[in-house]
Amino acid sequence: MKVRTAAVGISIAVLALFEGYRQIDYSDPVGIPTACFGHTETASLGTQRDLAGCENLLINDVRERQTIVLKYAKVPLNDNQLAALTSFVYNVGEGAYRDSTLLKKLNAGDYEGACKELSRWVFADGQKLRGLERRRAQEMKLCLSPPLFGP
Repeated sequence: MKVRTAAVGISIAVLALFEGYRQIDYSDPVGIPTACFGHTETASLGTQRDLAGCENLLINDVRERQTIVLKYAKVPLNDNQLAALTSFVYNVGEGAYRDSTLLKKLNAGDYEGACKELSRWVFADGQKLRGLERRRAQEMKLCLSPPLFGP
């Protein structure tokens, strides 16, 4: 699938805001080793990373997550919807997205209902997290917003 550059840029802005940049790999609130801007695949606690390397990880991770969103979405998405869902998948993973009520509503053409499902995803390891509440509120707002350019 072709990566949509505008949506990648929007996703990067959202993720940089909510994930933040960390130069040294750390444990997230539920104990998952995490690097840079929320990268988990190659994180190793205590590893030091430079900004350029972290930016490259973020760009590649966003492209991969966007591909996942498009793989399962059977309806067209505007750039804001795609960016919001990419941020969501970046955080919850492919399986949670694939099996979600959000995706079922989206593929049924219920865009508003799908976007509003984001507000339900505010728990990590059974704990409601204020950071996830803020993130999901912004993802939902973005998902429900018409794009600045194009359809």
